[in-house]
Amino acid sequence: MTRTIVASATREIVIGFDQPFCVIGERINPTGRKKLAAEMIEGNFDTVIKDALEQVAAGATMLDINAGVTSVNPNETEPGLLVKTLEIVQGLVDIPLAIDSSVTAAIEAGLRVAKGRPLVNSVTGEEEKLEAILPLVKKYDVPVVAISNDETGISMDPDVRFAVAKKIVERAMDHGIKPHDIVVDPLVMPIGALGDAGRQVFQLLYRLRNELKVNTTCGLSNISFGLPHRHGINAGFIPMVIGAGMTSAIMNPCRPQEMEAVRAANVLNGTDQNCTNWIMTYRDHKPAEGGAPAAAASSAPAAGGRRGGRAARAGGGARAE
Repeated sequence: MTRTIVASATREIVIGFDQPFCVIGERINPTGRKKLAAEMIEGNFDTVIKDALEQVAAGATMLDINAGVTSVNPNETEPGLLVKTLEIVQGLVDIPLAIDSSVTAAIEAGLRVAKGRPLVNSVTGEEEKLEAILPLVKKYDVPVVAISNDETGISMDPDVRFAVAKKIVERAMDHGIKPHDIVVDPLVMPIGALGDAGRQVFQLLYRLRNELKVNTTCGLSNISFGLPHRHGINAGFIPMVIGAGMTSAIMNPCRPQEMEAVRAANVLNGTDQNCTNWIMTYRDHKPAEGGAPAAAASSAPAAGGRRGGRAARAGGGARAE
C-alpha cells in the first residue's frame, strides 16, 4: 500500500489509501489576500500566527506555507520571507508543513530550515521545473506535489493530464525518487465552467491510484469557483472525491461544514477506526438553529498521526477566500 510520510520535528503523519484523509490547511497564503500580503511585507506576522493556530485547532493535518507576496522580483523577496514564515509557524505548531512556492530559490531556502520531513509544493511537468525541483527533492529526501500540467498548459483532456503525471513520476524515478513520495495533483477544474469537471477528477483518481499507485491532492475549493454558496459544493465534493481515491487536499479546515464532510467520509471509508475521531469531536454536538451547519464541539484532529521523528498556479485562484 502506498504511503507518503511527512513529519514535523516531533510528529509524523502518513498519507495513504488506508489512512484518514489528510487536510492541508490553505490559509497561510497571501495569494488574493491583500491585507495578509501587506502585513507580511511589513514584517507583521500576526495573521500568520492566528491562521496557523486556528487551522490546527479546527483539525488540519498539515499546514501549507506560502510567502508569494508579490510577482515583482520574487527571487529576491520570497526566499527570506518564506524562511521567516516557516520558522514562526513551526515554532507554534507540531504538525508537518508544506513548502509552497513557484520560486526554486525559495523552496531550497525553505528546505534548509524546515524541521522533519516537509512536503514540497510543487513541481510541474515543465522541463525547466523538473530539472530544478527534482534534484532538491532527492537531496533533502522529501515528498513532492506533482501538478499535472506542462509547457502546453492545463489540458481539458483528463488523459493528457494523466500522461503528464506519469511523466513526472517516471522522471522522479530517474532521480531515485520513489513513487510513494510523489503526491499527484490531477487539477480540479471549476464545475461552473466545465460541467464534467467532477467526473474528470473521479476518472483521473481511479487511474492514479490503480495504475501509478500514487497518493493525490488538490486545491479543493477550485471545484466551486464562481458559484454561490461555495461551501455547500465543497462539502458535497469531499466525500465523493475521497471515495474515488483522493488521499489529501489543500483546503480551509476552518469551515465546519467541510470538516464534517471529511470526518464523515473517514468514518464511512473505514479509516476512522471504531468511529473514534467522530465520537471525540461530536459527542457533545448540538444541532445549529435554522438548519445551519454547527461547529464541532471539540477540536480533535481530522486525521491520525503518530509521534516520531495550487490553486493560483492552476489558474483557479480559489485559495483567496
